[in-house]
Amino acid sequence: MLATAAPTRKHTRRERELEAENAALRDENGSLKERVTDLEARLAAALERITEFEARLRENSASSDRPPSSDPPWNKPQQRPRERSGRKRGAQPGHKGVTRPLVPVEQVNAVMHHFAEACRGCGARLPQREVPGAPTPRRHQVTEAPPVRPVVTEHQAHGTPCKCGAVTFAEVPADIRVSSFGPRLQALVALLTGRYRLSRREAAEAIMDLTGVDISLGSVTALEQATSDALESPYEEARKAVREAGVLNADETGWRNGSARAWLWIAVTSALAVFWIDPRRNREAFQRFLGRFAGFLMTDRWGAYLRHPKRLHQLCWAHLRRDFEKLVLRGGEAKKLGLAALTEIKAIFELWHRFSRAEISRAQLRRKMKPIQDRFYDLLIEGTQCSHKKAGSLCAKLVLLWRCLWLFLRIPGVEPTNNAGERDLRKAVLWRKGSFGSQSDHGCLYVSRMLTAVGSLRKQKRNVLDFLEQAIRAHRAGTRAPSLLPLA
Repeated sequence: MLATAAPTRKHTRRERELEAENAALRDENGSLKERVTDLEARLAAALERITEFEARLRENSASSDRPPSSDPPWNKPQQRPRERSGRKRGAQPGHKGVTRPLVPVEQVNAVMHHFAEACRGCGARLPQREVPGAPTPRRHQVTEAPPVRPVVTEHQAHGTPCKCGAVTFAEVPADIRVSSFGPRLQALVALLTGRYRLSRREAAEAIMDLTGVDISLGSVTALEQATSDALESPYEEARKAVREAGVLNADETGWRNGSARAWLWIAVTSALAVFWIDPRRNREAFQRFLGRFAGFLMTDRWGAYLRHPKRLHQLCWAHLRRDFEKLVLRGGEAKKLGLAALTEIKAIFELWHRFSRAEISRAQLRRKMKPIQDRFYDLLIEGTQCSHKKAGSLCAKLVLLWRCLWLFLRIPGVEPTNNAGERDLRKAVLWRKGSFGSQSDHGCLYVSRMLTAVGSLRKQKRNVLDFLEQAIRAHRAGTRAPSLLPLA
């Protein structure tokens, strides 16, 4: 009995050891499975991030809100291939060409007469004067820039003695005492810095080269501030006008005010481009700029604009096209959705361009657009189920904003894109690139008022320098400033 009991006890002990090992292995296996699951999730997230980053690297101005100037040479938007015509470059045979129009003779400053010395037929000497029956002379005009020299006017305030022994000096008029520089020179300085975006140092050098006037950097800054003050009334009048406009394009871009972040907003009508710099980029900033605007608004999908009534809000299809271009770069289901949407958007723009060229009426535009609308809506509904998170989110948002996509079909003056706002905003972007923003609140006012004056006057084809001079003269004299509103 003792001989058989010993193996049984040993076997039992071994089983317990194996069971303990099995339990440890099961625990380890469970933890390894959890770790594998965690690593698979982390790998999937990392691959998604890599795909996202690679897509961002392939983005350019056609698939994002970046300006064309930011496109690197290796990532330019693809151009549609054009069939070669086989013709040489340049003007083709039969092209009339464009020449500079001649100024009427009564408006030229001088006429120089040239006569042939000898006959090209027989070689006889010809008279050096006009003769009866001669044909109309061939005209050639040379336009030259006149030499510019500064005109310095000295104002002497004389003292007159009285019988009582006192001497009384006259006062130089206040509108003359206000500056050592005349209104047109001040306007020229503002034109160089506020229209042609020269730095203050470059503007001072240009003034010296163009007029011979030596001006310091401090004087340039002072003249900018004085010009900003002169433009206050025209600017506020223009801002009030866009607040009351029936149709408006709005957009915004980043700015700097010293070391602080700021935002430059723009509101555009057919005749006005009004700018505003605010420290915030939200609905409250939009209302500080435009109040409770109640007209038709064309914008991108930035949240600050989305509280505008949908029945009065047109979203920009150019932005939507870029959004779907981004989906194409993501690949997979997102690419399939993006390509299908881009096909419909191309058809939308083709119809709109035909309407813009007066090839079809508005009624025809709406009728031909109906099947495209139906296909696009079905595409969005299908896209809400897309496995790609951003693609599904984009489609879901556009379904909610569906009414904001088609305002251009029925409202005159409303376009399918916000290009009018973006084109005028581009001038501010170029200013920002050269100056890195403003250094003070006064500088921000100068930027917004000058951009408003220049943008509005260019739309109306009015002379910027003449307007600035008139505004400065009116401000110095305390009289009514000229208006930026369209002239009657």
